[in-house]
Amino acid sequence: MHRPRVLTRRRALQGAALGIAAATGLSGCTTAQANSTAMLAHGATGGSLKDSLDPHFPVTIPDIARVRQLYEPLLRYDTQMKVQPGLAESIEHNADGTIWTIRLRQDVTFHNGKSVRATDVEASLERMLDPKNPAPFLSTVAPIANLKSSRVLDERTYQLHLTQPYAILDAMLASYPLGIIPADFDPRNPVGTGPFRADVFVPGQRSVFTRYDDYWDTRATFDALTIIDFTDDAAKVNALLAGQVQSIDNLPGYLSEAVDSQGATALVSQTGAWIPFTMRVDVQPFSDVRVRQAMRLIADRHQMVEQALNGFGRVANDLHSPFDPSYIGEQLPQREQDIDQAKALLRQAGQSDLRIELTTSTAVGAGGVESASLFVQQAAKAGVKVRLRVLDGSIFYGDQYLSWPFAQDFWETRLYLPQVAACGLKGSPYNETHWNDPQFIELVTTANRTMDARRRTMLLQDAQRIEHERGGYIVWAFKNQVDAYSNSVTGLQPARQLPVSDYRFNLVKPVQS
Repeated sequence: MHRPRVLTRRRALQGAALGIAAATGLSGCTTAQANSTAMLAHGATGGSLKDSLDPHFPVTIPDIARVRQLYEPLLRYDTQMKVQPGLAESIEHNADGTIWTIRLRQDVTFHNGKSVRATDVEASLERMLDPKNPAPFLSTVAPIANLKSSRVLDERTYQLHLTQPYAILDAMLASYPLGIIPADFDPRNPVGTGPFRADVFVPGQRSVFTRYDDYWDTRATFDALTIIDFTDDAAKVNALLAGQVQSIDNLPGYLSEAVDSQGATALVSQTGAWIPFTMRVDVQPFSDVRVRQAMRLIADRHQMVEQALNGFGRVANDLHSPFDPSYIGEQLPQREQDIDQAKALLRQAGQSDLRIELTTSTAVGAGGVESASLFVQQAAKAGVKVRLRVLDGSIFYGDQYLSWPFAQDFWETRLYLPQVAACGLKGSPYNETHWNDPQFIELVTTANRTMDARRRTMLLQDAQRIEHERGGYIVWAFKNQVDAYSNSVTGLQPARQLPVSDYRFNLVKPVQS
């Protein structure tokens, strides 16, 4: 049974964490740590040999953490998911949303010392809007970008032309994987504008960054930052309690009290992050909407929140983006476990004796494998036999990623249209459910070019109703982001978008003791 296994694993992790703390005598920061500001170290969840420093194509959690240190978008989200100026002091559009004028800040430089100019914005957008290989979060913009008509107006001003309106371009350009790079960018020698510069990179293991002293925003206190990949929760927590790292992301919730008593602090953020079950709607048995509905009715969301997330989350209703103004997940009837109805739907679909495989990995983050194990139990109540397959992150996010018929994944907090652009359209770069619903696509396409916010909201709510009725995701919860940091550092605060204060390590400072 799953529950005893989970409890055994919890005790093992707690024992390991407490044991190493006792062995090292840790009770907060050591004298050496308190007197040194040279190196900050972070433990990131997952990673693989295919890890990358490419600004526009991060996939794994360590990829995202690295991107945030090296590069910056034109706009950015604050900790409450509000769009704020970034490298651009302003981005304005004409009346119909077809021309967007980008005005850069003054005195921003790249890590090589060169000033950021409009020609760099031009080169960055040309790379990100390459129709043959667009950046994932501009994949819906690439087909309508008119780069031939777009132009540099002066050293600080670039004008992007579109062939049709795109109402939320500013929200898209605030996405963290849309960093501005120099016109002569070389991925083998990555240069950006972020608070840290690239130094050492060993895919699947670690990366080292040095402070960029001419950073335009808050300059980092620490001279250097190391990001270490961890595929094992116990090793990650032990590294924190032993003082080998000062922060970790995706702390298992059941260890929050344990780390709080051993010289560290749990950092809990209410987010819109989700770990969905993904059903490929283009292959049997999930091509039958009745099977997808049945699977959603099998899920006991409350049990998953309490056990897989240890209460650090809230039940979701098969829709994402809870902070979007158009979100209607709380207005629709909450989908609850209904085993009898699930059985009836499976009978109607000719799948009363359903046998399926569920593929997942610890690389999807805390609560992933645990919720998958619970689903195996819950499915058995409906006569569905689920074989659980847990893969190493390098394999799960390898060549077969996005092709698993039934799997899991992780998503951070996003607004609705940026999230749909990433995973909800035929050409989306991460369309893990292979969703291609014509009515849904028409609604989203129309919403993208609708400048009137009220009208756009109505369209998006209609699109959400379609997703709720026949989509390929089981969105069972929005998980609170649970991270942890050593009591030897300060400056971290809850954030809605990304772990560990949106990975803004330049804000972390040592505690002087």
